[in-house]
Amino acid sequence: MRFVNPIPFVRDIERSKAFYRDIMGLEIRSDFGSFVLFESGFAIHEGRSLEQTVWKATTETLEPYGRRNILLYFEHDDIDAAFEKIAGNVVLIHPVERQHWGQRVFRFYDPDGHAVEVGEPL
Repeated sequence: MRFVNPIPFVRDIERSKAFYRDIMGLEIRSDFGSFVLFESGFAIHEGRSLEQTVWKATTETLEPYGRRNILLYFEHDDIDAAFEKIAGNVVLIHPVERQHWGQRVFRFYDPDGHAVEVGEPL
């Protein structure tokens, strides 16, 4: 058994693909339309399509998929440059802060309300 990665559900695959590609700077490895895999191994899946695949039904709710119950974690070698590029395009949770373990991070919400953390490598 080997854990690979979480796959966040997204409401609008094109919007989320553009966000992770253009704002976050992730390179797309494979684009299958409703499923996008990035070079880092991170992936997103269009929610209604994945609901149908997994549960054979889709929900009628329009609630955001992000529920403040998981944090998507990324690292960047230049945390200040990453913050400058990303901060104006997102709803920030907080700007760059030093955590009690010494790492500098900032947190924000992606287009679906998933909490995202970007930290400097430890």
